[in-house]
Amino acid sequence: MRRLNPRIAYPEYGRRMVRFSVLVVLALAACMQEESPALKAPPVDIAAGKAIADRECKGCHGAEGKSIAPAIPHLAAQREGYLFTAIQEYKQAKRLHAALRELAVQMSDAEARNIAAYYASLPPVKTAAVQAGNVLSPFEHGKRLAEACAKCHGAGGSSVTSGIPSLAGQQSHYLVTAIQEHLARERKSTPMPGLPSLKKRDMEALALYFASQTPTPRERGALGDPAAGEPLTAVCRGCHGPHGVSLDSSTPSLAGQEPRYLVEAIKAYRTTRQRESMREYVRTLTDRDIDNMAAFYSVQKSRPSEQGQTLVQDLIQRCERCHGDAPSATPVAVVPKIAGQDRDYLIMTLRAYRDDRRASTAVHRMNQPYSDSIIESLAAAYAAQPAK
Repeated sequence: MRRLNPRIAYPEYGRRMVRFSVLVVLALAACMQEESPALKAPPVDIAAGKAIADRECKGCHGAEGKSIAPAIPHLAAQREGYLFTAIQEYKQAKRLHAALRELAVQMSDAEARNIAAYYASLPPVKTAAVQAGNVLSPFEHGKRLAEACAKCHGAGGSSVTSGIPSLAGQQSHYLVTAIQEHLARERKSTPMPGLPSLKKRDMEALALYFASQTPTPRERGALGDPAAGEPLTAVCRGCHGPHGVSLDSSTPSLAGQEPRYLVEAIKAYRTTRQRESMREYVRTLTDRDIDNMAAFYSVQKSRPSEQGQTLVQDLIQRCERCHGDAPSATPVAVVPKIAGQDRDYLIMTLRAYRDDRRASTAVHRMNQPYSDSIIESLAAAYAAQPAK
């Protein structure tokens, strides 16, 4: 005789058993918390923490947890769990700072908790607005710089002059590299008087502006046959995309490019441009082949590779998932407050994550592609916020 499952035959029985099981689990968890001292938060001594801070820390972090110089973080009102974790990371050499490592190695866990509790108990620093100054958008900075480029490269970077490349929608890292190659005279080009005065962050801002522009669609011209050129681009698709729209910030998009410029650029790999894989393929092409390839790419539809207009604000929204008032992606205790933090310290820290000199999988993954100009704007935006 088949046995009936009581939860199916008697639904009320099943619901009661579920409720009973939940109560048992909760009761056992409560007993474990009462019986296991490891689950209890150890007591802290804020006065003892203050004594250590006055003796060891105030020379850099100030008497009230406010840094005394740029690139030193404010500690006042920082989360206790984060501060304790930071001390442990210095002790374990996960963070590199010779003096802090020596101090952390000599500090017991109880002393680390006391000093973390002391700084967490202090009121937040209230000088962020004065410190941060004007928060400059790299996109707006690049827009101003781009005015000098319009005469040759067209409005918004869509060239209408034969032999002059379009810059609209181009990959930003590639544009920075191209500017640097022009400055080093590694490329044959007409003189560009404004380039020598550009600093690295200016180049990055200029590249971000052009990368954020929508390229103007290009009609078929007299040069080459797009249909004949398409099969010849099969080798190119692995890097430049099936229709010439690159997905790699260091690899140029070819879609919508000025065709005569493309012809000269491809031919340059026969002689002056240094990339062996490109050179080997270009050597097999006739001038007619190159004309046809350029014709094909020139009529392909391109798109912006960046959204520079909103990039910094978009990054802030992503950062707020963990660093905001109600973080959700990471346990709040070990996430630092960054509103009102020292601007130079934030820049230094973000660069360290980007350059693999500081470990955090989530922050590195978000931060890795970004240039110094974007990092500086993001840091300035957070430094300008009131500390909490």
